Amino acid sequence: MSPVLAGVLQLLALVAALALAYRPLGDHMAGVYSSTRHLRVEKWIYKAIGADPGTEMRWPAYLRGVLAFSLVSVLFLYLMQRVQGSLPGSLGFSSIDPDQAFNTAASFVANTNWQSYSGEQAMGHVVQTGGLAVQNFVSAAVGMAVAAALVRGFARSRTGELGNFWADLVRGTVRILLPISVIGALVLVACGAVQNFSGIHAVGQFDGSAQQWNGGAVASQEVIKELGTNGGGYFNANSAHPFENPTAFSNLFEVFLILVIPFALTRTFGRMIGSLKQGYAVLATMATIWLGFTALMLWTESAHHGPAFDLAGGAMEGKETRFGIGGSAIFSVATTLTSTGAVNSFHSSNTGLGGGLNLLGMQLGEIAPGGVGSGLYGMLVMAVIAVFIAGLMVGRTPEYLGKKIGTRQIKFAACYILITPALVLGFTAVAMALDGPRDSMLNSGAHGFSEILYAYTSGANNNGSAFGGLGADTEWFNSTIGIAMLLGRFLPMVFVLALAGSLAEQTPVPETAGTLRTQKPLFTGLLAGTIMIITGLTYFPALALGPLAEGLAS
Repeated sequence: MSPVLAGVLQLLALVAALALAYRPLGDHMAGVYSSTRHLRVEKWIYKAIGADPGTEMRWPAYLRGVLAFSLVSVLFLYLMQRVQGSLPGSLGFSSIDPDQAFNTAASFVANTNWQSYSGEQAMGHVVQTGGLAVQNFVSAAVGMAVAAALVRGFARSRTGELGNFWADLVRGTVRILLPISVIGALVLVACGAVQNFSGIHAVGQFDGSAQQWNGGAVASQEVIKELGTNGGGYFNANSAHPFENPTAFSNLFEVFLILVIPFALTRTFGRMIGSLKQGYAVLATMATIWLGFTALMLWTESAHHGPAFDLAGGAMEGKETRFGIGGSAIFSVATTLTSTGAVNSFHSSNTGLGGGLNLLGMQLGEIAPGGVGSGLYGMLVMAVIAVFIAGLMVGRTPEYLGKKIGTRQIKFAACYILITPALVLGFTAVAMALDGPRDSMLNSGAHGFSEILYAYTSGANNNGSAFGGLGADTEWFNSTIGIAMLLGRFLPMVFVLALAGSLAEQTPVPETAGTLRTQKPLFTGLLAGTIMIITGLTYFPALALGPLAEGLAS
């Protein structure tokens, strides 16, 4: 079977599974974020943290909750790493150095999960399960909470109240992420993923030598790393490691976990605003971009360029034979079009154009379908921009979902889309201008530039994957990528919540004959075009210096 055909068959199976889960999961999440009931375990949590879940918050209070919780999370995870050597279950590993501890704490709290360390050689069981795995849950729940707040901004009128952050955080964790993770972990264990707390032991090799291995609660962390679009692997090889991702079936299941919540949130959006068609329009935009990128990746990674490619059946360097080109291409697109960052192949070994697709997928803002929560609110911000552009073309005040898009709203949206490119291009330019950061590049020329561009694109967009040729465990990269991750995560949330508050205060505008029908295919095309044009204008010069130059030269 050809790699392309195998990939197409896997893609069809994946689409079918996502379609089956779309309606029940989307409706369930809408019920979670619209409910006024509290489960008994949720009441215990509210009492423990001193929160009143019935208190409605305006956007500044909601934002303070997000930032306060995230700050405490960063400090807690940083301290846990710094005292790791004194914790039980440390497996003999020493405490983490300050710069790497900061980078890792920022990374997991920002839902990035960038790793400048080898997990099986640095982190003990307590830090892995009590620190990193916990943040995989709550950082994802924070993104979903912010998305719910923005949706309420569109749904509500004549009030600035957006719900309660603590209630949204707890409900998202307890009612959505935890139940699916329990089921998913059982599936991965059945596939052969490891789930234990074993110590370090020697494993014999064919040549008579021994290799040191340790186990861990791998399956449970693997499922939330994918479901919460986190990406941090228990092992350095991430989802290419057989302990994390044993078979072709588990590989496809993990891709399903990556995509299922971001896609289903479009139905949640439609249900909460009272128009499923609006949710379908956003879904169509996301799906069109995702399918287009997947098709291009399958093509470029299956293209033959000489005898070595002919013998391997395609660009097999850096890929696992148990997944093949199809499973690797589908996984890499899913992980870079969401904020996941998990990898089952070596992205640096992709063809030049394949690596460029991974970069472009992150540079779109990871909105097709994007991270849990962040993909939806990023796409809705782009919808606001698209409506504004349409209004300029016809000379009419732009409206979206019955809300006027005026000067205040478009300023918030513009600030949102400018933050991440400023971080990516600014840090990349500084790193390329200094000798120290350039010394960490394994390659020179276009590919070496792509390594650094990829690192800051991944960090600022809260993805977490990397071009493996960059030696990022230095004070410079640990510090600057850590800063990029925090700013790239929380500054956009400021403008998303401010936008939500301004929308919730408005009085709805009734539809007229001149109102743009944002549930129609025409708007879907306009929205997709707006996304591609904005990204192209922003990043094309940098892409031309890196992956495009490399791809055209090969």
